[in-house]
Amino acid sequence: MFRLDDDIAVVTGSFGQLGPIWLEALLQAGARVAALDLPNAKPSDRFKSLSKNTNNDHLLYIECDITERDSIELAREEIIKKLGPPSVLVNNAGIDQPPDVPLARHQIEELPVELFREMIDVNLTGTFQVMQAIGGLMAERGCGSIINIGSLYASVSPDQRFYDHLPGHPPFLKVPSYGASKAAVVSITKYFSTLWGPRGVRVNTLSPGGVLGNQDDTFKRKYGDRVPLGRMATSDDLMGPLIFLASSASSYVTGIDLHIDGGFTAW
Repeated sequence: MFRLDDDIAVVTGSFGQLGPIWLEALLQAGARVAALDLPNAKPSDRFKSLSKNTNNDHLLYIECDITERDSIELAREEIIKKLGPPSVLVNNAGIDQPPDVPLARHQIEELPVELFREMIDVNLTGTFQVMQAIGGLMAERGCGSIINIGSLYASVSPDQRFYDHLPGHPPFLKVPSYGASKAAVVSITKYFSTLWGPRGVRVNTLSPGGVLGNQDDTFKRKYGDRVPLGRMATSDDLMGPLIFLASSASSYVTGIDLHIDGGFTAW
């Protein structure tokens, strides 16, 4: 029931930190996958490795800007032509802010509203447009699973103390638009789960906690001390929950926000 051998999956934001994790999980479960990302986006090393070791008929890169409806529709037509109609959609594309760029920092009172709007436009409006264009196709066909990638910051406010050891002025500040955009994603997940449930489409949010990457040791220690399981998430921690939501193993699950955070939001 966890296999996806007959499924065509679509993953947006495939070149980033989380994109290749979802791609690898779906490929391991047997799906054929369309990997979407911006035309000028730089693929991560993990994506390059995955692409190198996967047949072209199972992993197809397609250029797509999720903030442009025409771009999404062109990508949709290419997916249908080269792979077939999609039955799994992972809305992963989004933007966050790196904590290691002091010149791009702002006091909250001086945060440019353009930066706030950009994050909402990509993380929320982009997700909505992909659901319209690709999720709508699933609703027409009467089957499918949509997984919107959220965040633990959709449920709790960022702990700014995680970053107070970073040098630079002004101090790094996790902006409010990231959590706000992800909270809105959780909301539209519930909306579409009720709207499309009668049409055979399940819609859920998967909200990871902090994922181990290139963070400095102090941050990893601070974060781990805040998590009941005592550590950040790894790639393996995320793959199983994604396949659960994508597959028939979760055939009676829709409208939920599944937290993969080591218990972070339990405190």
